[in-house]
Amino acid sequence: MRWKVAMLTASDKGSRGEREDTSAQVIRELVEEELNGVIVEYRIVPDELIDISAALIEMADYFKADLIITTGGTGLAPRDVTPEATLKVIDRQVPGLAEAMRFASMQKTRRAMLSRSVCGIRGKTLIINLPGSPKGVHENLKAIMDQIPHALDIVSGRFHDHEQA
Repeated sequence: MRWKVAMLTASDKGSRGEREDTSAQVIRELVEEELNGVIVEYRIVPDELIDISAALIEMADYFKADLIITTGGTGLAPRDVTPEATLKVIDRQVPGLAEAMRFASMQKTRRAMLSRSVCGIRGKTLIINLPGSPKGVHENLKAIMDQIPHALDIVSGRFHDHEQA
């Protein structure tokens, strides 16, 4: 099965063309190589609650992405609002994914405990927040990559959570 994946980068500098989006490149490589996913939408928006929320809604509801992966805006800075935007649009949280990412990252750096990443479900779309750095993206996504196909099977309705996949 080829999963439809959307990528969203929250970055003021990236949205103004002042910074290359190398984190999205890492996401694209992992999605295509390890998840057998196809990128159906990619966008860079400023660190604004309304812009991030609107993009997530459009990617889930219009583009019908199975998975949306965000990068950026998960830290403690005042403009880091990706988790709040995600919480506004999801129906349910999937805290175990965020916990697993933080746990894996804390094996490398204690600063990982400062990540505010959120994971959740909107309709039949799984949304995963990742940090903004390419290294953080790689570490966090690798930490949960083996569970994403099963999660997508359940969210999409292909399997129920009590069945063997």
